[in-house]
Amino acid sequence: MFKIKEKRAASPELIHVAKQELQNIMSNVRGVNFAMVCSTDGFELATLHKRDIYNNGKLAAVSSSILAMVTAFTQEIHLIGCQSITLDAENGKAILSSVQAKQHPMILVVLADKDVLLGQLLYALKNSSNVIKNADQDFDD
Repeated sequence: MFKIKEKRAASPELIHVAKQELQNIMSNVRGVNFAMVCSTDGFELATLHKRDIYNNGKLAAVSSSILAMVTAFTQEIHLIGCQSITLDAENGKAILSSVQAKQHPMILVVLADKDVLLGQLLYALKNSSNVIKNADQDFDD
């Protein structure tokens, strides 16, 4: 009758690709201490870390909320397609980057040292986002 997709969760294959991309970021960008991919509804999908001092579930939920607030803000100021948010603090940086996958949109969350090469990290995040987005299309049911 109706073709309704019952399965909303990302496939294990897609999560594996996302985790490989987190590994690429951590291996290729010096100063990255934590990397997570989470769903836009606030659930952790994969995490890699050098220091285990974060509550991953809370970080995923808060990242999702921040994305929702920034989306509302950018609509109000007429900006289209916000790709990333960078937080610069005294003791480090946090970057949230969107993965614009059609079936399973996600958020990449990276926590890094203050002296991380920001351009290199943003470039790596953009590449990883594209790889995950393309994999989402490949694994489309």
